Amino acid sequence: MSPDPAAPVGAYVLDGRDGRVGQVTGHEGGRVQLRPAGGGRAWDCPPHELAPAPPLLVLSARVRALNRESLR
Repeated sequence: MSPDPAAPVGAYVLDGRDGRVGQVTGHEGGRVQLRPAGGGRAWDCPPHELAPAPPLLVLSARVRALNRESLR
């Protein structure tokens, strides 16, 4: 399967199933691999459930990740 051009590796997307924002890390077996901004446990999502992540949600997710990192 060729990568979904709407979800290139590195893009931030919204998982329509639960509203999580993730960064695309790859495409495998008809699914898109995502990971939270700033790291964390990755998950798979069907491509038809993805939507472009609004910039405000991406910024919010990245700030939360940076805040979490600063507490370590």
